Amino acid sequence: MRVVGKGAFGKVFQVRQKGDVEGDGIFAMKVMRKDTIIKKKHVDYMKAERDILTKVVHPFIVQLRYSFQTKSKLYLILDFVNGGHLFFHLYRQGIFSEDQARFYTAEIVSAVSHLHTCGIVHRDLKPENILVDVDGHVMLTDFGLAKEIDESSRSNSMCGTTEYMAPEILQSKGHNKDADWWSIGILLYEMLTGQPPFTHPSRQKLQQRIIQEKIKLPPFLSTEAHSLLKGLLQKEPSRRLGSGPSDGDEIKKHKWFQSINWKKLEAREIQPKFKPDVNGKECIANFDKCWTTMPADDSPASTPTAGEHFQGYTYVAPNPWLSSK
Repeated sequence: MRVVGKGAFGKVFQVRQKGDVEGDGIFAMKVMRKDTIIKKKHVDYMKAERDILTKVVHPFIVQLRYSFQTKSKLYLILDFVNGGHLFFHLYRQGIFSEDQARFYTAEIVSAVSHLHTCGIVHRDLKPENILVDVDGHVMLTDFGLAKEIDESSRSNSMCGTTEYMAPEILQSKGHNKDADWWSIGILLYEMLTGQPPFTHPSRQKLQQRIIQEKIKLPPFLSTEAHSLLKGLLQKEPSRRLGSGPSDGDEIKKHKWFQSINWKKLEAREIQPKFKPDVNGKECIANFDKCWTTMPADDSPASTPTAGEHFQGYTYVAPNPWLSSK
């Protein structure tokens, strides 16, 4: 129907399932070019994204419904979440109150804790990868850099968006799930202040700041918010809040989250105070016009000549019509 996003490997379209009369069959279709993936040596990432999405079911994680391929492209069919990106709303509001930020952060923590329990590290938690659904709940998306890592092992790949990357990733020291908690600390800081704690136009200087500089906490935040941000933004991963074996429990018990009933939250029983302006399932008002005005063409791509990189990519969810709610 139309383009709703664009990334390094292809586009995301809003699509309608053929033969859909109820209006329920509106999905997001992520299309990726095989030639680009092979050239950039990202085959393993793309396979991992599909494999991880088939394993994960959570109220705050976008659901994969189908995956398939043609000779030149890979396709992922996901739930269409049309409240727009969380940070589209942040930029509109300037900053969030601690109450609003607490609600969103709690839902993100819940989703990430679930991933970690499944042995998955997201590694790319950033504003563009957090959507808001029609009811105002957070939905985590884009698992292109996610990886299955067991408790004792470390990954050494340099991946993610610099502003949100943990120091241990930038220093190539080897990282695990603790890197996600750092990114959540950065996201929370940005929600409460309007920008990430470390910024610089030069990527090299930005990396230096993340590794060396002490975090400056604004005086207008509560002492509990200060305490949580200090815990999440510990440069030494073993001292970071959430680094223990109980993973997210340590964060959930933090006094800043005292008012959150986690059982109710995970049952989607806590009513969001803010609901995005959405007019029906096809509404794209919360997506950037730079995408939605693009022609909705699945443009041709050259077919890679190299062997069978993507065997067994096809997938159909157990019940594609089952709502993720």
